[in-house]
Amino acid sequence: MSFQAYSIAAPDGVRLAVRESGNPAGPALIFIHGFSQCQLAFAKQVASPLLQQYRIVTYDLRGHGESDKPADAQSYTEGKHWADDLQAVIDGLGLVKPVLVGWSMGGRVICQYVLQYGDGAIGAIHFVAARTVVDPAIAVLGEGGHFLMAMRSVQTELNIAATSGFIRSCVHRALTAEEFEWMLAYNMLVPPEVRAAALAWPGNFMQVLQKISVPTLIAHGMQDRITLPYAAQLTAAQVGHARLSWYDDIGHSPFWEAPERFNRELAELIDSLGESPA
Repeated sequence: MSFQAYSIAAPDGVRLAVRESGNPAGPALIFIHGFSQCQLAFAKQVASPLLQQYRIVTYDLRGHGESDKPADAQSYTEGKHWADDLQAVIDGLGLVKPVLVGWSMGGRVICQYVLQYGDGAIGAIHFVAARTVVDPAIAVLGEGGHFLMAMRSVQTELNIAATSGFIRSCVHRALTAEEFEWMLAYNMLVPPEVRAAALAWPGNFMQVLQKISVPTLIAHGMQDRITLPYAAQLTAAQVGHARLSWYDDIGHSPFWEAPERFNRELAELIDSLGESPA
């Protein structure tokens, strides 16, 4: 699948790897990946014939994939950086009212964005297996989350083992050997110090969720072992107008495990907004 690659600078100078594909004159959507992942996670969306009518934008979060990886913890623990990065992508490509699709930690990036910038410049939000409320008193982390701590290890063999377990926990339907190797490769691009700092990023966005006014779709797999389905219920309870879409027999990655349904529901969300300016 052909794409246009860009390097966009965040306000603090971090360079973000960004890709654009699809119809440059169509409504825009931005895919935001999760912890330790990269934009390649959305390969089944970028290659989808159904979604080619839209202007598809993906990017690697700071510290991930092909983006810069500053070593200081504050580059990740200071939440404003994540919001500023997203705004830099929107501004850099001149996107108008993009639909934001946030998977897992990507949902928190969206919440941080709304906290900093509001939702007046976006068209809609699609939370995907997102843990938007991070509170030790609220248990929404599944058994697969137990791998997260060891993924910070500088001991390579421990790190690889934990990352392997994490990747397998991201799906309910088993990955092929090729898929697993591919995902392990791009997960291991994230240095342990980046993982540690990203995990230390605080944030309970319950009050932010209550301020969301744009159309919102929440997708969650019933067999999610990373972020428990209760997390989606928490999000939906705060965003009163949100539509909750449950995926039976699907894990933490509905866009990967059930791409046809996921892409169809995303297209329906975008089309429900009416004619959008390019």
